[in-house]
Amino acid sequence: MPAEQAARDPSLLSIGEVLTQLRVDYPDTTISKLRFLETEGLVQPQRTQSGYRKYSGDDVARLRYVLAAQRDQYLPLRVIRQQLDDGAHVAPPPSAPQRPALVAVRDLEPPGPPDARLRRSELCSRAEISDETLAGLEQHGLIAPRPGGWYDADALAVAEVAGLLAQYGIEARHLRPYKVAADREAGLFAQIIAPLMRQQSPGREARAEAAMRELMLLSQRLHLALLRSGLNDTLGP
Repeated sequence: MPAEQAARDPSLLSIGEVLTQLRVDYPDTTISKLRFLETEGLVQPQRTQSGYRKYSGDDVARLRYVLAAQRDQYLPLRVIRQQLDDGAHVAPPPSAPQRPALVAVRDLEPPGPPDARLRRSELCSRAEISDETLAGLEQHGLIAPRPGGWYDADALAVAEVAGLLAQYGIEARHLRPYKVAADREAGLFAQIIAPLMRQQSPGREARAEAAMRELMLLSQRLHLALLRSGLNDTLGP
């Protein structure tokens, strides 16, 4: 299918939609794992002109087969690939692929080591965004290079999410309120954590780290609950 047609086909799913769908049954699935399975030749999604992956119902069925074989039978990928090449039965997708329901996002860690240093080209490549998209994120204050011009793991996390949201037509300018709200929240939490860091008792750093993670988790739960409530009020039951 030509790239332009793939971009318009409503039956095809983005990698974010596929991830959300698969995580219902395979909660440990990540975007990195889906990309890895592609590089291993277990699935070959189509690409739009912008380079975004688009998965068919058959692609999702193959991914389910792979994930089930790994989880339930502990099979290595080379064996699973051979089974698929030999015509292993893959459950057919429903006649009209359903868009996935939203599930809670549990990942708080950035997609890389905290001391990661990425060049601009590396950031764009790993997040699968264009330089133009990155420039837009920088223009609206969502990402900023560190002194020396490199980018860290948090910048990569923002870029990856922004790239997935872009597939829904959400642009960098739409994300500016998230940055404003996050800055205000960071200031609020800093008022709680800073006194813990100034304590002279042993283990203060561990207590401060634990408090920070708990605050982040509570913030995430609150945001999801408010967002879900708002969507229910707007879209109805």
